[in-house]
Amino acid sequence: MLDAPSSSPRLALVSEDPLARGALARVLSEQAEAWTVVAAGTQVELEATRGEPPDVVLWDTGLRLEEGAAPDLGAPVLALVADEAAGELALGAGARGLLFRDVAPGMLGAALHAVARGLTVFEPGLSQVRAAPRSTAPTGAPGPDTLTPREREVLGLLAEGLSNKAIADRLAISEHTAKFHVNAVLAKLGVQRRTEAVVRAARMGLVTL
Repeated sequence: MLDAPSSSPRLALVSEDPLARGALARVLSEQAEAWTVVAAGTQVELEATRGEPPDVVLWDTGLRLEEGAAPDLGAPVLALVADEAAGELALGAGARGLLFRDVAPGMLGAALHAVARGLTVFEPGLSQVRAAPRSTAPTGAPGPDTLTPREREVLGLLAEGLSNKAIADRLAISEHTAKFHVNAVLAKLGVQRRTEAVVRAARMGLVTL
């Protein structure tokens, strides 16, 4: 287990939901460490009024995370995510650590200390998450050779004609996560429809019809 740094990190708390910010602030205040919350607000607010960089940023991504960049406050970011799909987006956006939003207070405190010290932290249930490809990347559009093992599984199930719900049931994941993987497969194959993805994948030898 990592030892806590001698002085408590200066923390910036980022969330679009004021109730979530309040709840997180209470959780941190009840821990043994005297956390110094130097800023709390939405991402737009804090990036517009940024002052001296904190030691670590706690980013509550909410119940639904759209593609975007992690808070740019001059410090490493620990993201709280609702599911695996949000974790992939947060990692691709620049987060250094991932925890589920219902993380235990003790684990949250330890993870904040670790990220503040430059380490990368993943909750066990998120340890296999990979960064999602970002459509705004300036070079090299993703292609079929960048399909992850899970995306290849999803592609195979698409070839069977399964719906997002059926894919989710087969892989024991949420329907939201299944939809995320399907969209990633379509993007990497350069198509817009599921049937087009299957046809292109068959031509490339990725699936057998």
